[in-house]
Amino acid sequence: MYTTLISVSQLQALQNQGTPLMVFDCSGDLMNPASADALYAQVHVAGAQRAHLDQHLSTHDAALAVNGGRHPLPSRDHMATWLGSLGFTNSMQAVVYDRNRANYCGRLWWMLKWLGHDAVAVLDGGLQAWEAAGGAVQSSNDNSAPIPNPETTFQLRAPLRELVQTTEVVQQLGRATQTLIDARAAARYRGEVEPLDPIAGHIPGALNRPFTENLNADGFFKTPEQLQQEFAHLLAGRYPATVVHHCGSGVSAVPNILAMEIAGLGHTALYAGSWSEWSNTPGLPCAKG
Repeated sequence: MYTTLISVSQLQALQNQGTPLMVFDCSGDLMNPASADALYAQVHVAGAQRAHLDQHLSTHDAALAVNGGRHPLPSRDHMATWLGSLGFTNSMQAVVYDRNRANYCGRLWWMLKWLGHDAVAVLDGGLQAWEAAGGAVQSSNDNSAPIPNPETTFQLRAPLRELVQTTEVVQQLGRATQTLIDARAAARYRGEVEPLDPIAGHIPGALNRPFTENLNADGFFKTPEQLQQEFAHLLAGRYPATVVHHCGSGVSAVPNILAMEIAGLGHTALYAGSWSEWSNTPGLPCAKG
């Protein structure tokens, strides 16, 4: 069972062994959500299911939303129904990937953990690494498109990762029991620019680690040793167990969660509402610089 990263060769070995698994293409573009369909249609890992950030991994139906912000999480029950409609079962290994330096696929990795499914891993290097190694790909126009799987019932289990809400962040603000890490680019964190949300800046006291810092120049996650050193420097003596990750809308924060697990620093929490919910909540403090 793979629970953090899986390499191209490891995924190919599972496929050759006939291991029950499902691959999900989570590619997207935050500034142009409609392009996700075109990216998937152009090329994807052969047999991969499409997991669209806005259509499948978020909801704007208030009755289904678990939190606020630009990309609210759908309810666990809603996600289980979607997975069952794809034929995904509790006995399968899930492999998630994108072509965006793990920005979007981490969302589904975390959500499956939140649903109680531990056997989910991010394809290290993404679609680029798969293609470079000669992995089988297809387009939506291929006659080799897979036959849809029979619907199943995906059983929810106890969450394996912690979801934190705005009220909880507020209650712990400024206390040693909570260490906030903001995954946005440094300029957005400092409040110099804000292309998406109504207020520029960050949650007071939050540390900044852009999610892109977790990967090397070739698009692979850095070694556990390097990640451990970098997070130790960032935390500066703070306990990893106190960390709550966030970003703009709860998507780009997840690569930091994954990186801390790769580094052996344990499980950390996600504030999924993130800056988009925080900055839209009247009366909450905002910092710059």
